[in-house]
Amino acid sequence: MAGNRDKHSGKHPDKHAGKGATPATRLLDEANVPYTVRHYEHDDGAPSYGLEAAEKLELPPEAVYKTLMVDLGGRLAVAMVPVALNLDLKKFAALMGARKAVMADRHEAEKRTGYVVGGISPLGQKHPSRAGIDNRVELLDTVYVSGGRRGLQIGLSPFDLIRLTHAVAAPIGTAGS
Repeated sequence: MAGNRDKHSGKHPDKHAGKGATPATRLLDEANVPYTVRHYEHDDGAPSYGLEAAEKLELPPEAVYKTLMVDLGGRLAVAMVPVALNLDLKKFAALMGARKAVMADRHEAEKRTGYVVGGISPLGQKHPSRAGIDNRVELLDTVYVSGGRRGLQIGLSPFDLIRLTHAVAAPIGTAGS
């Protein structure tokens, strides 16, 4: 089942089917944004949800972006970086005009977004937050982000992702240590 491909061009076939659609796909459908949906069998024991998605879908890790919820001193923000990189919290704080940034509490992230950790999409969040994205995304034709649940990735134009999330692009990713 790994690598199963479903293609859509702005019209999701199960748009009103409830179970198959997610808030992320509904947002893309409503905005008439072309996208693809890629499914894979998620392993609960995977050490990295994002790297698992890239590997199982046979996608380059630089094209798969993870969605991280960050606490900027009491307000949450969305950070998107390639799955093989880490988020530079100092750079992200500066980008968002905050003095300090720490990873958000799991429960708070889930409550704010309406998604579960490992399936948090930057799109269609229950309560949208300010967003920043690593500027390497601008070099891609297609970027993949979580579709709103584990085992579901959405491929779309980086510029559509930036526009729909109102993200600011900046060098916020850093190589792992």
